[in-house]
Amino acid sequence: MMLYALTHITQRYHQRTVLDIDHLAIETGSIYALLGPNGAGKTTLLNILSFLEAPTSGTIAFRGQVVDHSHAAMQQLRRQVVLVDQHPIMFSTSVCSNIEFGLKIRKIDKARRQHIVDETLETVGLRSFKHVAAHALSGGETQRLALARALALEPDVLLCDEPTASVDVENQAVIQVLLQQINEQRGTTIIFTTHDRLQAAALAHQTLVLESGRLATTTYENSYTCTLHAAEHGTMRCRLHGIVEIPLPLRLQDYRQSAGSGRIYIDPEKIRLFRAELQQPNTQQIAGTIVLVMSEGEKIRVVVNIGVLMVVLMDRSSYQQERPAIGETMHLQLATDAVTLM
Repeated sequence: MMLYALTHITQRYHQRTVLDIDHLAIETGSIYALLGPNGAGKTTLLNILSFLEAPTSGTIAFRGQVVDHSHAAMQQLRRQVVLVDQHPIMFSTSVCSNIEFGLKIRKIDKARRQHIVDETLETVGLRSFKHVAAHALSGGETQRLALARALALEPDVLLCDEPTASVDVENQAVIQVLLQQINEQRGTTIIFTTHDRLQAAALAHQTLVLESGRLATTTYENSYTCTLHAAEHGTMRCRLHGIVEIPLPLRLQDYRQSAGSGRIYIDPEKIRLFRAELQQPNTQQIAGTIVLVMSEGEKIRVVVNIGVLMVVLMDRSSYQQERPAIGETMHLQLATDAVTLM
């Protein structure tokens, strides 16, 4: 079922357009990752989806109904959607009181409030912190409390602005598991922003990418800024994100007149994985460490750290043959038509 449908949405601040989306559809019950550099418009889009901002122009439909941006209509919609900020503000009271606040506004009776508080604290693993002052929590605990405060309101949609950006590794893992549980057990639609492509690959059912306020037309996976430069024997090499060099397929060697900066896309279905003992002679390959293996429909997604993260989509027969394992070093070979320079 379609939850949101955005058509010709723009958002302008002081004559500057920060968001320009022709069409965006969000389905009920899925997890979406929203990727993109700082200033791409991710937070602005979350504010619009949470009905905290009205767009400058365009139409939003929610559950098949065109959204009326009058105050009364917004109040009703905001009861179904909750936004958790990257740096949530807590009241200088107890953990329990912070969760109760929204329930009191919704006129939930005291006995029911206490049941909801206990249940949500149990969900986020903060039951023992119930009477602790909220300002005494660590960054990760504060983020988990912000999730508990949102969950207590039983939203249909949970929007999270970089939920793991400012927390330690342990709490990052806890928060990721929490988001999966919330989606699976409650059926809550989740949209979260992140800069972490590995997190997006592991957690989201679908990935959206914003660049300069627009939805990117190419996948964010295996899309890198790059610098082209001449190598030995008149060939060209490509440095990804200024970090790691890869050889260009022979068909792209004619780009030797185009040395300089640009952007490169590598098709994840046109990369082959090999073990060291299976290396083929006279081929240029790239070594990397397997960091993620997961099923994705009829394909197996393998994320390889070659200095930057690179996604390989394997068919199941190839996966059964190679059996790449997390932590294992393997080699990547790019098909002649795997690379597109943009």
